[in-house]
Amino acid sequence: MRQKIRDNEPVGVDYLLAAKGPHVKQPMPFPKEVVWNALLDPQAWTEWLPITKVEWTSPQPYGVGTTRTVEIGDNIVDETFIIWEEGSRMAFRFDRSGFPVTAGVEDYHVVDAPGGSELHWSCRMSPTLPRGFLLNTQMRLGFRFMLPKLKKLIAADPTRFGG
Repeated sequence: MRQKIRDNEPVGVDYLLAAKGPHVKQPMPFPKEVVWNALLDPQAWTEWLPITKVEWTSPQPYGVGTTRTVEIGDNIVDETFIIWEEGSRMAFRFDRSGFPVTAGVEDYHVVDAPGGSELHWSCRMSPTLPRGFLLNTQMRLGFRFMLPKLKKLIAADPTRFGG
C-alpha cells in the first residue's frame, strides 16, 4: 500500500547549511569521477540502498533545478536539486514524500583524498511526531552501513562507472 504523499517545505541551501544532522564520510579507493558517475547512475542507487527505482525527470545536462523521483518500497519521493557542482557535489530537497518530515535535504560531496576520493554524505530533516524524531538517527546509521555497499558495488566493476 502506497504511503500518503504530501508536500514538503521548499527549503533551500540555507536550510542545509544550518544542518546539525547526520554526517558520514566514506573513503573510496577510486578517482572522484568514478564515484560521481556511480551517483548519476539510477540503477546503481537500487543496488546499494533500499531503493526500488530512481528516475531522472529532467533532461541532461543536470544542474540546480533538476528533478528526480525515487521509490523506496511503498514511498515515493519527488526531489529537486538545490546544489549541483558537476563532478563533485549534489544536494537535493524533498519536494513531496511520504516520510514523516515537513522538510528534508540530502547532500553528497565527493572530494579528492589520498588513494582516491572520499564521499561525504549529510542530511537535515525536520521530523514530525511521533515517529519522525527517529528518522535522523536511522538515516545516519543506515548510511554508515550503506556507503560501504556503494564502495563494493564500484569495486566489483569500476569500468561500469568509467574507471
